[in-house]
Amino acid sequence: MQRVCFVLRVRRDRLTEYRERHRQVWPEMRAALSEAGWRNYSLFLNDDGLLVGYLETNDFERARAAMDATEVNARWQAEMAGLFEELDGTAPDAAMRPLGEIFHLA
Repeated sequence: MQRVCFVLRVRRDRLTEYRERHRQVWPEMRAALSEAGWRNYSLFLNDDGLLVGYLETNDFERARAAMDATEVNARWQAEMAGLFEELDGTAPDAAMRPLGEIFHLA
């Protein structure tokens, strides 16, 4: 099992919208994430726009590829892209760069 943590940056002028959209994640998006192997997926957002994501999966690249293959993910990423800083045309999920884990207390 892989633990994955990543950071992105949400535009400060869109923080309220970002929070609201995640209160109403589409049921089909939730189902696709689960089917693709994303478990214990959490997002944490600071008031300065720092977004920290965490998930557990058997294989992150495989789980990400499984999501890339879904129509619902393409729609979600297209709608969410404008809420982020510094994507330069990259979809938010493609911009996720896992941080290296240096300690874990089991």
